[in-house]
Amino acid sequence: MKFRGKMTDIICMKQFANIIVTIAKLSKLCVVRLTKDFMYFIIVEENVTVGKPMVWSVLEQTHFFNEYNMAGVSEEQNEIYLEFETDVMARSLSSLRVSHGARSVKMKLTNKKSPCLTFEIQLSELSHSRFCVHDIPVTVIPRREWIMLQEPQVTNYNVSIQLPGLKLLRTIAERMKALSSYIVLLANREGTLILKVETPEATVSTHFKNLTVEDSGGDEENDEFFSARVDIKKFVQFLMSEQVNPNKVLCKIVDDKMVAMFLVHEDIVLHYFLPVVAV
Repeated sequence: MKFRGKMTDIICMKQFANIIVTIAKLSKLCVVRLTKDFMYFIIVEENVTVGKPMVWSVLEQTHFFNEYNMAGVSEEQNEIYLEFETDVMARSLSSLRVSHGARSVKMKLTNKKSPCLTFEIQLSELSHSRFCVHDIPVTVIPRREWIMLQEPQVTNYNVSIQLPGLKLLRTIAERMKALSSYIVLLANREGTLILKVETPEATVSTHFKNLTVEDSGGDEENDEFFSARVDIKKFVQFLMSEQVNPNKVLCKIVDDKMVAMFLVHEDIVLHYFLPVVAV
């Protein structure tokens, strides 16, 4: 297995670092999947023996990398799966998030007594070049476990609606989190979104109207609401993704089964899946 890439665009380096920071807020561990054309960041729900990915982030390598070369485990399976600690990588790439912090960064798979993703960062200096090297330990995921890291399919959703600003939603959800461990998301095809928490003493809800609705399958009436009750802590975690500066964020609801949220920014797509929590 071989991998080597190089980034020189300041905006792309900052975007890459922001993605890692966002992922670090969602989980302690993450799997990076390297293919010829794409780089994926995958988070499987913690404390689940055999689970489906909770986060599936797709980066088109040509958008980020000026140089990108990889060779997978075989010609037939030309992919590499590596697990790493997210906070270690986030700290290592902190200089990429600062204006004029780095001129370039090389990322490569190395073997330094154990497998590592090595980042060689050329820092911005007025008089001379200075390099900072970070070796991030990784675990190579064996092929027999790849099947557990495939993208969840969300096809039969009932409604797909664009979310309002993530900062506003996070402010509301943070206040609701003080009342309940769960939040109910309701949406219809007229562009109405409702965030609701219920307690024995009261029901609190916030309504958004005239939001953009994407095409949805099914023959239901436009004013019919579809809902999903999810873990409010995990919902708030997703709302911390504003560092990626998304062009739009879609919320797709499979009635009483799942919420799938899609954060889109140019050649970056971050999918976040939340299963329904039973009452």
